[in-house]
Amino acid sequence: MNPTPQVRQSSGSGFVIDDELHIITNYHVVRGALQSDTVEPRTGATITVRFPGRDDDLPARVVGANPDYDLALLEVVGDDRPAGVMPIPMADSDAVQVGQKVIAIGNPFGLQSTVTQGIVSAIGRELPSIGRVDVPMIQTDAAINPGNSGGPLLDSSGRLLGINTMIVPGMSASGSAANIGIGFAVPSSLLGEVLGGLRAGGLVGSYADSLRAESDIVSRPRIGISGLSVTDYPEEARTALDLPEHGVVVFEVSAGGPADEAGIIGPAYEASIGGESYPAGGDIIVSVDGADVETIADQQRRVLDGEEGDVQSLEVWRNGSTRTVELTLRVVDEAPAGG
Repeated sequence: MNPTPQVRQSSGSGFVIDDELHIITNYHVVRGALQSDTVEPRTGATITVRFPGRDDDLPARVVGANPDYDLALLEVVGDDRPAGVMPIPMADSDAVQVGQKVIAIGNPFGLQSTVTQGIVSAIGRELPSIGRVDVPMIQTDAAINPGNSGGPLLDSSGRLLGINTMIVPGMSASGSAANIGIGFAVPSSLLGEVLGGLRAGGLVGSYADSLRAESDIVSRPRIGISGLSVTDYPEEARTALDLPEHGVVVFEVSAGGPADEAGIIGPAYEASIGGESYPAGGDIIVSVDGADVETIADQQRRVLDGEEGDVQSLEVWRNGSTRTVELTLRVVDEAPAGG
């Protein structure tokens, strides 16, 4: 008996931001349809949008997303676009006042174009976003429920003050999350700051930058070792082992990597000193290309500054004597952290 495929669906809200019918919503509304940490769709996943006054769903794609502020920019795919849709003008959210009247529009529980009103309960409520960045949210008591995410929070003139993003939920009679009068919106001023990046496309913001940095480090050439700074050993251990004043104690060497091929080795034994065990008897890198290595960060920086094919000269200490080792940097699969 073949199992029936499970179709996963989620819904949210959004609003048009310009005459080209670009749509702003929350990143978490579309995240499940995207490949991990990209704006590319998962295999078989689709994103559709529905405009008021129409019963058909139009295909859309994510142009750019900023996880820091939980924002995403969408565009309708194809030529079947509704006419007469007006973008929402932006208000100055920095000028919003506690007690000010606000209006929320969205699709709570799938009920299209639901309008609720309330007041600004607080401003600058710092809450973490998907990108692990604290965002100074606008707090409101306007009814915001599941399905409202990504919809606009408007002032009394119909201008955008914020993007409804999250609630402190209570429970409905059915046991699902429901509004208890504590909702939060990303201020429109933050949308204004990142809109250019969203239009440029892709995943943007500090969270995206950190992902690229991690990816870059993994793909950078290295020598293939992990280790610990000599200065991280307590003085008692450094004295007992007669270690050099500075350098990186090699803990692990990637098999077949440049360091392995150059004969660099990890600890030969563990020394018990003061009731603690310390790796010893292996190599300690004390300089790279004539520059002293004081810490493991120095070692990483000097290696990562190099390019694949660069030859580096290392001064290596072992059991009281030093030697010079030359090796060629290259990308090492699953290299230990350290260089």
